[in-house]
Amino acid sequence: MQFTRRQFLKVGLAGAVALVAIRAAYGPFMQNEAGTDSRFAFLRPGERVMLAAIAAVILAGALPPAVDARKPAIDTLMLDLDRALSGLDPNTQEEVRELFSLLGFAPARWLIAGVHKPWSEAAADDIAAFLQNWRLSRWQLLQSAYLALHELILAAWYAQPAAWPAIGYPGPPVLTAATLNPPPQ
Repeated sequence: MQFTRRQFLKVGLAGAVALVAIRAAYGPFMQNEAGTDSRFAFLRPGERVMLAAIAAVILAGALPPAVDARKPAIDTLMLDLDRALSGLDPNTQEEVRELFSLLGFAPARWLIAGVHKPWSEAAADDIAAFLQNWRLSRWQLLQSAYLALHELILAAWYAQPAAWPAIGYPGPPVLTAATLNPPPQ
């Protein structure tokens, strides 16, 4: 789906109005929603569902093939993503929160991502198409949003020691007193 400049501006304006309306209507509820699971400081339940669906597509070849092993892997990834997002500066957190709010709001998700079903029901092909469209978009804003999602998910995944063997990374070197203080030559 290709947008003309006029269509993009209209969608952008409608998206901005929608974000303001969402924040006004659901702001207090969304603040309370974050506290439903004490393990998470940043990610809200709906955001975790969305990120899990997106991560399953981005990490398709890296996730454990067994269904019963995938859920714990995704759960660990969500905790790691939360930790990473919690450490970002407040301005960046606000930008990420706006992206998540936009993707979580059904009309905006339909218009700019082309994903018509809720994230928990979205087909992997639809999510892959949305990611590819954003990656190749002529609009820098969509490319930046794609890169943010992609890099956050990959960084959190490959920061996990359990993911290292798949890429041949033996782990960081073990530092000992001998390596820290080599004998004089």
